[in-house]
Amino acid sequence: MEPTASAHQRGRPGSLTNPERTYENVPGHVIPILEEELEDFETQATRFLAGELDPDRFLARRLKQGVYGQRQADVHMVRVKLPFGGFTPEQFDALADVAERWAPLAKGHITTRQNVQFHHVPLVHATELLHHIGRVGLSTREACGNTVRNVTGDPWAGVAPDEPFDITPYAAAFVRYFVRNPVCQDMPRKFKVSFSASDADRAVSLIHDLGFIPRVRDGVRGVEIRTGGGTSIMARTGSTLYEFVELDNGDYLKVSEAVLRIFDRQDWLRKNRARARLKFLVDKVGIDEFRAMVDEELRGDWVRERNFDPRPLLLLHDEEANAPAPRPAYAQPNGDAPEFARFCEANVQPQRQAGFCTVEVKVPRGDLTPEQFRGIAQIMRDYTGGYARTSIQQNVVLRWVREESVYEVWQRLAELGLGDPGAHEVTDVVSCPGTDSCKLGITASMGLNRAVQERVEAMNITDPLTRRIHIKMSGCPNGCGQHHIGTIGFYGASLKVGDKQLPAYVAHVGGRYENGETAFGQRLKVRLPAKRVPDAVERWIRLYEREREEGETFERFVDRVGTKPFEDAVRDLALPVDFNLENLAMFIDWSRREPFKVVRGEGECAAG
Repeated sequence: MEPTASAHQRGRPGSLTNPERTYENVPGHVIPILEEELEDFETQATRFLAGELDPDRFLARRLKQGVYGQRQADVHMVRVKLPFGGFTPEQFDALADVAERWAPLAKGHITTRQNVQFHHVPLVHATELLHHIGRVGLSTREACGNTVRNVTGDPWAGVAPDEPFDITPYAAAFVRYFVRNPVCQDMPRKFKVSFSASDADRAVSLIHDLGFIPRVRDGVRGVEIRTGGGTSIMARTGSTLYEFVELDNGDYLKVSEAVLRIFDRQDWLRKNRARARLKFLVDKVGIDEFRAMVDEELRGDWVRERNFDPRPLLLLHDEEANAPAPRPAYAQPNGDAPEFARFCEANVQPQRQAGFCTVEVKVPRGDLTPEQFRGIAQIMRDYTGGYARTSIQQNVVLRWVREESVYEVWQRLAELGLGDPGAHEVTDVVSCPGTDSCKLGITASMGLNRAVQERVEAMNITDPLTRRIHIKMSGCPNGCGQHHIGTIGFYGASLKVGDKQLPAYVAHVGGRYENGETAFGQRLKVRLPAKRVPDAVERWIRLYEREREEGETFERFVDRVGTKPFEDAVRDLALPVDFNLENLAMFIDWSRREPFKVVRGEGECAAG
């Protein structure tokens, strides 16, 4: 039976005013859709387009509905929130419709925060788009702006062999408690949250404003709460706020609201947008003083005015009960056995439930066409019981795949152009959209992504340790491509050559975010022309393979030798480039035809 918003919840922040509203216990149906919000947005958009509404007033409404301005005039990016990455086949079908009907590039983009974004959407079509996805339970509410952004999660939660319990229901309750909550509608800046399934911390809690790691103490379910992390300017890894906070009594919601209330009152943060994140407060006062601030906040009168009982908000859904039943027979590998074996090695993991596994679908650059959206949806119906989640690697994780059906799933993925091995390996390159659409972008990071992926694929890497390298890039220092934690990471910059500008990248090496360890890469003291970055990547990989010690990972190699060998290996690539006919291509960014020029607008909110 679905939990219902009870009478004693009505009127508290985060609750719905309609006492009869129920929460659907399906991963993709986490945020309730309110038709009145969509109708209001349509009214305001119509007034704005008619010149009857001030742009600044409309901006806040537009961002709260996940409609974000692009660097191109008169078109927008629409960000669809997928809490902890969950979605249904019907929802992916609807996203296929969006890509087909309203996105001129006919694709959707999975972000490093597990959302799906659509670019170049004219504002006149945005409301129609929002109504369309709302019919299948998808929301863009608070996907942008100074709000709690999409709550990310471990896509293996609920099926991971190393988890103490499934954190998914509590992540959903967090989303439901804080979406539309007055306490977090106009904070100094955006607020990012993650829920990991285990100590492996696959949701990377330490780069978030709040991160949760499951814990069990004396049979009681709880979480370790971490805070103060963030990338972009002055990147910081977070610290533990509390070692153990109970879940089922709602204490984790109470502590979270206390943190948000403190953050919301920091008017000094509002004076400088670039330094308005929670990490700057925690960094300024220290984690011990911040913990004391939270302790004091929890003694406030507001605590007695709230109901923190998470039970009516939990997403309680038995996926195993809907897992696919066995069939009498399945197709088996034939001449393609070696290719299939490599796919299984890289993309397939056993679930904790016997007989089932997950299949991670490698999605190049996170982009899916309408045919691929629909193809994945049908694979979900036929082979997963309807369950999948997106990942921070910009991939799709199919859940509840019977072990004996993996070959058929692989064949179906291959027909969609999604059957390549190497998910979350060196060829699985991550990037933000960069200057393809973002106002803050400096370089064409998606074009570089393609060039780097092609280079590492051409290297035919077979060494298991080298395959564990993760390459990430952002089109500017803000870090939406999570370059800070990449084994090799880049962010977009520029070089001055006389009166000309050259697209360039600043590199980091040695970042990590696996097996419970999170650390930012070390910045190299070289700035590489964009067209030379693939050469640099190849040199660094070969340097590592040539000089590492037995069993030494890339990041441990960086720890041991430092940055100088990496800088020395590419000094000639970083040399100035003369502007002449021979070097003309160097002054044109990847996937571009016109000469490079830094053009940055005022960001409405950073991506994610």
